[in-house]
Amino acid sequence: MSALRRLPSTLVNRIAAGEVVERPASAVKELVENAIDAGAHRIAVVLKEGGRSFLSVVDDGVGMTREEMALAVERHCTSKLPGDDLTDIRTLGFRGEALPSIASVSRFVLTSRPAGADTAWSLDIEGGAKGEPRPAAHPAGTRVEVRDLFFATPARLKFLKEPRTESGHVADALRRLAMAHPAIAFRLESEERTLVDLAAANPSLLDKPDAMRLERLAAIMGREFADNALAIDANREGFRLTGFAGLPTLNRPTGQHQYLFVNGRPVRDKLLAGAVRGAYQDFLARDRHPMVALFLEAPTAMVDVNVHPAKTEVRFRDAGIVRGLIVGALRTALAAAGHRASTTVADAALGAFRPHTGYSSPLPMGNGHAASVPRGLAEAAMQFMSPFDAPSARVETPAEAPTGNGQHYPLGVARAQLHETYIVAQTDHGVVIVDQHAAHERLMHERLKDQLQADGVKRQALLLPEVVDVGEDGARRLAQRANELAEMGLVLEPFGLGAVVVRETPAVLGEVDVQGLVRDLADELGEMGDHLSLKEKIEEVCGTLACHTSVRAGRRLTVEEMNALLRQMEATPHSGQCNHGRPTYVELKLADIERLFGRR
Repeated sequence: MSALRRLPSTLVNRIAAGEVVERPASAVKELVENAIDAGAHRIAVVLKEGGRSFLSVVDDGVGMTREEMALAVERHCTSKLPGDDLTDIRTLGFRGEALPSIASVSRFVLTSRPAGADTAWSLDIEGGAKGEPRPAAHPAGTRVEVRDLFFATPARLKFLKEPRTESGHVADALRRLAMAHPAIAFRLESEERTLVDLAAANPSLLDKPDAMRLERLAAIMGREFADNALAIDANREGFRLTGFAGLPTLNRPTGQHQYLFVNGRPVRDKLLAGAVRGAYQDFLARDRHPMVALFLEAPTAMVDVNVHPAKTEVRFRDAGIVRGLIVGALRTALAAAGHRASTTVADAALGAFRPHTGYSSPLPMGNGHAASVPRGLAEAAMQFMSPFDAPSARVETPAEAPTGNGQHYPLGVARAQLHETYIVAQTDHGVVIVDQHAAHERLMHERLKDQLQADGVKRQALLLPEVVDVGEDGARRLAQRANELAEMGLVLEPFGLGAVVVRETPAVLGEVDVQGLVRDLADELGEMGDHLSLKEKIEEVCGTLACHTSVRAGRRLTVEEMNALLRQMEATPHSGQCNHGRPTYVELKLADIERLFGRR
């Protein structure tokens, strides 16, 4: 081995760039965060070849003087830590690594002009070699141009994806920042195509932060999210959680539509994601994910954002408070929604009624010729008119018509039962179709949970206590939570070094794999800091019991039974979806039905 020596500054910057700048999206994220910290009102990003050959970020922030520009591209130079206190970080950037790291692996041009200054200045850096500032023409604000990203580190180029993929990553990073800052206008152009164009919030909404934020979320996540979102606003021990969460029936197959922010900073944190999953676990199937945008405001002394150079991870001093706040706030909002289901359910139903012509228009009013009838409608008509192919479904009409038109009940008054499975109810403004099994399944599930909460979880003693080896750390974590686990029906105690002995298990679980349960529990306590696994298993058993004890499809109900089911749904929280996240009812507005038949 050769003698110890100090690495050249250019090489040190390239090593740092490997942590800070993983791809063009990382560079854009750092530059846009600097623009936000500079008080910009408009931020424009331009890409070529996904940012590989060229990217620029232009803002109208406070700008920099010639002397400040020379310092800005030096490592660990920043204006964002006035007291040198890493426990009091109030800006997105603070490490002073972004600009020198990007400049060390690209051909970099920084141009800036402070508000009120007569002249702008420009500074060129190529592969870390800094030139001299020179006068330039530029409006107030800052412009950063990055050419030939990673030309100084060719190995990193091999890991970049196709330009379209890299552009998508840039757009995602920009949208996340835009969600947290609705008062700023954002624009992204790539190869003369506009990928993101978000106007600043309407000035009339500046004193209405929730409405301003929802307007920005609707522009990014879609109008259907805004129409089916529940407002979140909760406080606990100095932490405040705001934002919006989608109804359980508005879900997606992946978790990419879950956006989490801490003090305005977009993060990807396992604790926060696990808390969202725990809050929705009772309302969604395991392979479905809710749509949420949550903004956590935390005391700066209670959160550490200096965990990783990319600043996408955070660490909380008391993770239990944060997780409890998120789970409690989401569950409270979902309970307050009552039997409400997302409007997308009705939209999907109306779409199924329309002819499959590729257009979402009402049925055409034909002139009597077969050619004018849509193919799907013609086939349906042939099946209806054929006595041999007629459907075997039977409509059960009540023997005595109920009184009232349902205007006093959100879910209306039962009028019929179709196929001995679906209840048809009339409301003042339309029709409600209820899946009787799914609805009763949810009602039974909520009843079982209430019983568990009221009477506690009944335990069953093991004939032979079972010893489970979980390692020293796992045994310590389980012993620390032994009292809480006992409340959930699991009684255990330390047994030697790195093991626990289980004496009682929750009776509702029946025959359970004690070894697997306790090991999974120890692992999740290490990762999540909570007894999530045990709760999930008990909730899953409640769901299974509810499914097997609820009204089955194919059972004929009386009018009184149908109306009783509707009234219970109206009084039961979460009754808009079954235990697997499927809707329990579909509501069709009278106006939509009239459009189907060309009456509107």
